[in-house]
Amino acid sequence: MFKSGFVAIIGKPNVGKSTLINAIVGEKASIVSGKAGTTRDKIMGVYNSSESQIVFLDTPGLLKPKNKLDEYMEKSISSSLENIDCILFVLDVSKGIMQDDLNTINSYSNVPVIVVVNKLDKVKLEKLFNELTKLNNMQNISAVVPVSAYKKQNIKELISEIEKHLTDNIKYFDDSEYTDKTLNFQISELIREKTLWFLSEEVPLSIAIELLDVNLETDVASIQANIICEKESHKKIIVGSRGTMIKNIGSQCRTALEKMLGKRVYLELFVKVKANWKSEESTLNKLGYNKKIIN
Repeated sequence: MFKSGFVAIIGKPNVGKSTLINAIVGEKASIVSGKAGTTRDKIMGVYNSSESQIVFLDTPGLLKPKNKLDEYMEKSISSSLENIDCILFVLDVSKGIMQDDLNTINSYSNVPVIVVVNKLDKVKLEKLFNELTKLNNMQNISAVVPVSAYKKQNIKELISEIEKHLTDNIKYFDDSEYTDKTLNFQISELIREKTLWFLSEEVPLSIAIELLDVNLETDVASIQANIICEKESHKKIIVGSRGTMIKNIGSQCRTALEKMLGKRVYLELFVKVKANWKSEESTLNKLGYNKKIIN
């Protein structure tokens, strides 16, 4: 019998939630970088098969709010937990399972919790077994599934566990849909992802992408965007010596955008300094951080 439902993906920053949802969905529903705190919104990914449709909510990593952007991200997590069939709580086994992880898992008492022990490829079996024993006495865990999201190990087993908890039997999305995000949002997130991959730890995750113009109606798509940062010193790093860094970022973005859009792309990137943008309501609204995905 066909089954469907909603699943929230929860966990600390940089445990691999975005990589996991992309591995399950089979498309790039959420951006991925090697830096903690990449995901800033509640991104929906849709898994489709002949047996089920699973709607995933990829939430920002668990954190303590320090500014209005963090407050928005915290609200995004809270709203993800409404009307869902189960939670995927993702752990990075290479860093070990901590007591605060166990405490957080225990806090979800009203919905089934599947613990996804990620980064299986980074640990030896002995360490894996030692870490898994910490979960033995947890009462509210419905299943523990070790995976490697990066190498797509045990993804089918994880899907099978999720399907046990689905409560609906209708299709919420067409088979061709894998995310509820607009194309403009996906474009800006792709640019942010490529930018993050190039930047060193000198530039924290204090950047945002502001689309200035997007024209997809012509044979060659035209896109203009600002990379917003908080300090002049960050701008110098993003631009690079003689503009080499921004050129490299632009080249990678253009290649990825052409693959996404299926046509040639003319891309212009600018760098704009806006101090404390993460605490300014008007700027956050303009960048789309005031919008709810699911009511």
